[in-house]
Amino acid sequence: MFIEQQNGKNKGSIEVVCGSMFSGKTEELIRRIERARFAKLKTKIFKPKVDTRYHETKVVSHSSTSIDSIPVESAKSILTLANNTQVVGIDEAQFFDEGIIEVCEFLADRGTRVIIAGLNLDSDGNPFGSMPTLLSKADFITKLHAICVECGDLAQFTSCKDDKQQLVLLGETDTYEPLCRMCYKKLGS
Repeated sequence: MFIEQQNGKNKGSIEVVCGSMFSGKTEELIRRIERARFAKLKTKIFKPKVDTRYHETKVVSHSSTSIDSIPVESAKSILTLANNTQVVGIDEAQFFDEGIIEVCEFLADRGTRVIIAGLNLDSDGNPFGSMPTLLSKADFITKLHAICVECGDLAQFTSCKDDKQQLVLLGETDTYEPLCRMCYKKLGS
């Protein structure tokens, strides 16, 4: 479904996996990269250098699934490092600079399958970073949901437990929790 061929050559695409924290975005990204590797495709996975929550060089899901990755300072770095790669994975897209949009489009236009995962909303409920633009330019979108910690319904919002002073605050279950729309509004997040 995701890799199409035209005259024996792969057509590029942009796949965006989005949702709240704890929805399984990184697990899905890893699953897709592993399937591409099983198909003997050349793959590389990238993450922002700032994300060192679980590991310096691995992309790690909250359930401890992991895969080797290349930490990069900026989105443009991906272009030089992704040479001759058929499938490129990018985790935590919301932490990249605006150049991530151009990078994804360039890679897809040259025939690369780009799988990118990130938060679509910040903890204030606003579109996060470049994610809205990436979603609008994506060929395929997968929106995942966590489970609301208050009522058990599907959660599409991420609530920050701390009185945060900055938009980017790396954290886990000690800092963030998934909430459904009603519980998110009730807590006034």
